[in-house]
Amino acid sequence: MSRADAIASATLNRRAAMASVTLATLLLAFKGYGAVTTASVAMLASLADTALDLIASLVTLYGVHIAAQRADEDHRFGHGKAEALAALFQTLLIAASAATIAMRAVMALIRGAVPEAPEAGIIVSAIAGGATVLLLLYQRFVIRRTGSMAINADHLHYKSDLVLNGAVIVALALDYYLGLRGADALFGLAIALWLGWGAARSATHAVDQLMDREWPEEKRRAFLDMAATIPALAGMHDLRTRTSGAQDFAQFHMSFPAETTVGTAHAVMEDVEARLTAAFPGLEVLIHPDPIGHVDQEGALPATIAERSEL
Repeated sequence: MSRADAIASATLNRRAAMASVTLATLLLAFKGYGAVTTASVAMLASLADTALDLIASLVTLYGVHIAAQRADEDHRFGHGKAEALAALFQTLLIAASAATIAMRAVMALIRGAVPEAPEAGIIVSAIAGGATVLLLLYQRFVIRRTGSMAINADHLHYKSDLVLNGAVIVALALDYYLGLRGADALFGLAIALWLGWGAARSATHAVDQLMDREWPEEKRRAFLDMAATIPALAGMHDLRTRTSGAQDFAQFHMSFPAETTVGTAHAVMEDVEARLTAAFPGLEVLIHPDPIGHVDQEGALPATIAERSEL
């Protein structure tokens, strides 16, 4: 990825994060009014979710700011994993919110609590839903451009928030207008389960990136299919891949005839790198040259280092 592309992506990510912070602040005020007016568990769940969305959006803003910084002497691979850390922090907040909402819903079922003044809650939820749709559309645009994990995690929050707003409207209508007592609390409990499931999914993606998990099989296969079109990569082996923020990394070994000069091998590897990065924008490639017929001995180098350290 060129420096210009990286700057453009960072700018888009920051704008998306700022949009999330702005929306969450406005919705917090709206839903606070709705929760106080209606005494609805579902509305309270929506308020709690929005409060955590605001905190999570602030964390996202900080995360994408750190991730956009250039590699330095202490972080030679860049700061991309700041996005995964931000996403993981968000999931912890969501999980805590889900547990609290579930407890409130169960207590409301036991007490047989009934929401009040549902009109206010319905209006607030409808306004919040419309504003959330606009943010989701913008976030989707940014994610397609940048592939940001932190923005994607934030996108998940607001998708759940959109479902949550609809659920509040339905819950209030069923409980208050149709007399289906307990509907509000049951919807609150369902929302809590939805949030918990989303948090688990988002946490899995964040942990995968922090643990340098290999690319998904379809992405790895696409890379190998592209590599197969380059004649010089006929002897390619020991492919390793990982992702850090919006940056992809791939490293592998190439086989060369034993008589190949360093200069010739270097020129070939540079050409291979150029072709691969053109096909996979945002990719950083590291190639190790091997003589044809060479077989790597796994564990030999660590053992040698360990033996020397004991001397």
